[in-house]
Amino acid sequence: MNSRLTHTRPADRDRRGQVGFSQRIKLEWMEITANMVLAGMDRSSIESALRELLKDKLSIGGNAKRGNREKVITILMKIWAHPPRLLHPLQEGGLKLLSHLPHEEHIAVHWGMAMAVYPFWCYVAAHVGRLLRLQGKASHAQVRRRIMEQYGQRPTIKDAVRRILRSMVDWGVLKDTKSQDTKRAEGVYVQGPTLTITQVEAVAWLVEAYLYTQPSNSASLRTVLDSPGLFPFHLEPVSASYLVATSGRLDVLRHGLDEDLIILRHEILPTAGVTAS
Repeated sequence: MNSRLTHTRPADRDRRGQVGFSQRIKLEWMEITANMVLAGMDRSSIESALRELLKDKLSIGGNAKRGNREKVITILMKIWAHPPRLLHPLQEGGLKLLSHLPHEEHIAVHWGMAMAVYPFWCYVAAHVGRLLRLQGKASHAQVRRRIMEQYGQRPTIKDAVRRILRSMVDWGVLKDTKSQDTKRAEGVYVQGPTLTITQVEAVAWLVEAYLYTQPSNSASLRTVLDSPGLFPFHLEPVSASYLVATSGRLDVLRHGLDEDLIILRHEILPTAGVTAS
């Protein structure tokens, strides 16, 4: 096993303790932002293009620095244009996947980057996934209650949960249920179609993204593949050794008689990632 294993860094702990994901984000906006990074556009040009894209959709007629439009742009930029430095290798790998995966599988890459940059996304998803497995549906109230038990009774938490759930509806991984009497959404969701990820490079990359949400940057392979935080996807089973050989940024530790612990390697980060500068 490679001895250069990741230790939890202060900046990484801070990232996991933050909410950050405070706006409803459409999948289309994620795709557009990533495509601009792939096209080599610089940071300023991407921000300008996003303002133009969103000017008739958010904060219409306003230009406040902390308005909803600017908050959405901040989230999109942080995920794809300038993620935290320790995530540059993950971002680079995600961009490569987007360049050759079928379009319908891009959602898995956007999901992975969203949860790596904003682990709060993964925590909300994990509660949703558990409820879906237990009862076939998940209510806004149930998810909010569980998250607020973990993060505290803050209005920002309540709003963030609602906006993440609405983002998941927009992405098609959750569906609104309707009241038989009113024909209106009740804040209760059922699962959308499940996407099977078979390409081992994509599976390895999603495992890596998931590990960035974990305090120890490690988890058993079984835990990752079955994680409720990845509920929209079915990850094709793969051996730990094949996963490690494919990724180059993962390592494996035999844990017990029949369990493999997957660990992030300690990367020597480049001075700049594939970010817009």
